[in-house]
Amino acid sequence: MNLRDKIRAVGGGGGERRAAPEERTTDCRHFAVYREAEEFPGAFELTAETLRLMSEKEIPEGLDPRRILYLDTETTGLGGSGTVAFLVGMGYLTDNGFEVHQFLMRDYPEEPYLLKHVAAGLDRFDVLCTFNGTTFDVPLLESRFLMNRMDRGCLDKPHLDLLHMCRRLWKLRLGRCNLGRLEEVILGKPRTDDLPGSEVPQRYFTYLKTKQISLLEDVLKHNAQDIASLCILLNHMADLYLHPEKIRFSEDVYSMGKALERINRTEQARHCYRLARSGRMGTPAGSALAVSYRRGGEKEQAAEVWREMIREKRGGALPCVELAKYEEHTRRDLRAALELTEKALALISEPALREPETVQESKNELQYRRQRLLRKLKEREQEWDS
Repeated sequence: MNLRDKIRAVGGGGGERRAAPEERTTDCRHFAVYREAEEFPGAFELTAETLRLMSEKEIPEGLDPRRILYLDTETTGLGGSGTVAFLVGMGYLTDNGFEVHQFLMRDYPEEPYLLKHVAAGLDRFDVLCTFNGTTFDVPLLESRFLMNRMDRGCLDKPHLDLLHMCRRLWKLRLGRCNLGRLEEVILGKPRTDDLPGSEVPQRYFTYLKTKQISLLEDVLKHNAQDIASLCILLNHMADLYLHPEKIRFSEDVYSMGKALERINRTEQARHCYRLARSGRMGTPAGSALAVSYRRGGEKEQAAEVWREMIREKRGGALPCVELAKYEEHTRRDLRAALELTEKALALISEPALREPETVQESKNELQYRRQRLLRKLKEREQEWDS
């Protein structure tokens, strides 16, 4: 394979249907990669409503998935006034599949031409999708537009930052949520022979000295794969939000419930909590479900969740304490409240190897509650006797 054929094949993964001939522009270098639509399941069914559910963003009504632009930059550093995006890749769905167009700055004087292509690309789309673009890519591009005295208005559109969306859903279980880890663990497609991002700037600096385009083949491949992964990951997440019962791990479905509750999607959040109750997150999911009912004024439903947790022996003393409050203040059953308070005291007093500092405080509160309930019961009995 000669050098021209290698560059045409940039994109990796063996999934490209064909690659367009490399375009030699009069300003900066352009590469194009085409991938089959089958690699992006569900991408054409993505709706504005689902995106609002996932992102809390104001998404245009009736959004066409073909109007989402997936963008990623390769830069000369990790930030600062001297950092420049020497390669910008932009991908989007078409009727025939997925296209990635990459614009390479062959030297610093070509930056205005690269930015011109970026602005023209952004103007054609309604929504922007990146990975950590809120913190890095978009501020960098804004500063470069400013430095070149160009209008940065093309960046003013709804922005889906998948890093934050993925953290809400998977950080509890995975911890680290970089794109490579998500590809491997969530999508089941680990990369092979991928260029580490830390090596990208030095590759470009060496290219500037030698003008050997072969030095950037791995950079182009890395960038194209990042962009394709954005589309695949977004649509995978959309499918999970629409069908949380497909989620295998209770940590993930519980996290989805918390994310949905944050944007006041109460019923969807409760559905997630119910699903999560049968797994490792049974205790926090049950507590979250009960609290959701209580906040909504559905006290009996909340009480039933606490009762179920007591029967399941989940949550330690907490369900007993919460149910005692319900029995005392809602049902006015002081004896039931006292019984539950004493049960909570017994549970919290069980010996443990390491006792949190708050345990003694909780014991004191329960002792105070118990004494108050005993006093109220005695007063009630005296009233009856009289």
